[in-house]
Amino acid sequence: MSIDWRLFALGSAFFAALTAIFGKVGVSDINSDLATFYRTIVILAVSALLVSARHEWQAPATLSYKGLSYLVLSGIATGLSWLCYFRALQMAPASRVAPIDKFSVVLVVLFAVLILGERLTWKVGLGALLIAGGVILAAL
Repeated sequence: MSIDWRLFALGSAFFAALTAIFGKVGVSDINSDLATFYRTIVILAVSALLVSARHEWQAPATLSYKGLSYLVLSGIATGLSWLCYFRALQMAPASRVAPIDKFSVVLVVLFAVLILGERLTWKVGLGALLIAGGVILAAL
């Protein structure tokens, strides 16, 4: 029995919400860049434990160069995103920062169409427009 991808997507949303709440409290007493550093160490440890428990380690030389290159770029983008996110949380209420951060959903739809060549359906397009509207309302 395989788990549907939607369950993992909901898990992502749930843990992202907790990230905002825990992060907001965490950066109240710690510099946001240092907080991001410590958070990254925790993520590294949790990921290493999971990969170890599932026996999924592979030598980098055995992996796709293209895949690794894009994962490096993704890691850089993630790090910059987290640095910006934690700095914003330090400066503003989580209830204002998190919705603006979710404008990334609209950008993903745009980039998926323009860069990945994905087909834009009316449902996805309308959903992205509604999210953009919510972001604008939250930012005001």
